Amino acid sequence: MDGFIVGVSGGVDSALSSTLCALTGKPTLLVSMPIRQTSKEHERALDHIEDLTHRFDNVSSLEVDLTASFTQIEHDLPEETRQDNLAMANTRSRLRMLSLYAIGQSQGKLVCGTGNKVEDFGIGFYTKYGDGGVDISPIGDLLKTEVWSLAKEVNVIDSIVTAKPTDGLWSDARSDEDQIGATYPELEWAMNYKGDGSILSERQQTVLEIYNRLHKQNLHKMIPIPVCRIPDECRES
Repeated sequence: MDGFIVGVSGGVDSALSSTLCALTGKPTLLVSMPIRQTSKEHERALDHIEDLTHRFDNVSSLEVDLTASFTQIEHDLPEETRQDNLAMANTRSRLRMLSLYAIGQSQGKLVCGTGNKVEDFGIGFYTKYGDGGVDISPIGDLLKTEVWSLAKEVNVIDSIVTAKPTDGLWSDARSDEDQIGATYPELEWAMNYKGDGSILSERQQTVLEIYNRLHKQNLHKMIPIPVCRIPDECRES
């Protein structure tokens, strides 16, 4: 393999991951994949791409507008599936993963993940076989507050560092906090809290409940796929 391919969304996680790839000096391909994207998200992605391609000779870019492809998938799916907003949001993420792997394979590049520690190992805030489908995960051991700090250190543009975190899967540009019900600093606290829940404030108890509920329901994304193990006595001798 020769270098990296990164899907750039206009958010700080993909901006940091792509900047770290660029800093290796290896060929790095940044791909913008809008699907009915809000103008602000798309503009931030393009601004980041312009900044990195200007700063690094090893960085190139590509825009693949997947709106028509997504619309065709919508048309082909059953009506009840089209009406399931979460199913279709996850379909956007999986379509982007498919595209990154197709382009990456044709160019011999590793698909670089953009998930942070809270999302990937705390609350499972990513799409299974979507943005969770990657070859390497450079920021998977960084808390979100550490992502923001390191992004500033490597000179990610201010408009991205200061933007409200969003997964870019909804046409109304809802933020991560809108979906989760807690901020990233609150989730980081809950992820590390091991004390007595009865001594917590009402807000702390709410955040802890949110974290524990999401961690439990999304654990299937974080553990190996269950395999049916066949006992030796059931096999033919």
